[in-house]
Amino acid sequence: MRYLRYLIPLAAFLVLTGFLFKGLWIDPQLVPSPLIDKPAPEFRLTVVTDPTKSVSRDDMLGKVWLLNVWASWCITCREEHPLLVDLSKQGVVPIYGLVYKDTRTDALRTLQQMGDPYQASVFDPQGRTGIDYGVYKVPETFVIDKTGTIRYKQIGPITPEALHDTILPLIRKLNA
Repeated sequence: MRYLRYLIPLAAFLVLTGFLFKGLWIDPQLVPSPLIDKPAPEFRLTVVTDPTKSVSRDDMLGKVWLLNVWASWCITCREEHPLLVDLSKQGVVPIYGLVYKDTRTDALRTLQQMGDPYQASVFDPQGRTGIDYGVYKVPETFVIDKTGTIRYKQIGPITPEALHDTILPLIRKLNA
C-alpha cells in the first residue's frame, strides 16, 4: 500500500511523457482546420492597389478560388510567391490575396518587385479577417468552392507537390 502513493504519480508521468513523445512526430502542417466544409467567413476589405475599391467574399460566389494569406515581412511567403505567379499565368483558378498585418506601402512594393499573381489583394492591417479564417501563421492558402465553402487549407507555403498532388486535383473536382 505504501508504494501505491508513488505508483500513481509515476504512471501519470509516464502517460504524459508518452503523449509528448508522440507529438514529436506530428507534422504541424497537418493541423486540421475547424472551418473545412464550413462557409468561408464574410469580409469586405479595400484592395491594396486601389483603396477606393473593395472586394468581398460574396463577390467570388459562383467560382472556385484560392485565398492566399501573405505579408511582405514573411520570408516563406516570398519563397512561395513564384509558384503563385506561375499558377496565375496558367489561369487555372483565380487567386485572391489577403495582406495580413502589413502596411499598404510594403505590400505594394513586394507586388511590384516579385509580380502580382492576384486578381486582387485585400488589405487586413489589423489581422481581423485573418483571425476569422483561423490564420495563425502566414502563408496560409484556402481553396473555396462555388458556394463559398472552405474545402481545403494549406498551412505554410504551397509546395509544388502540394499544388500538383492536392490543390489542383481538388480544384478540378470542384469545377467539374
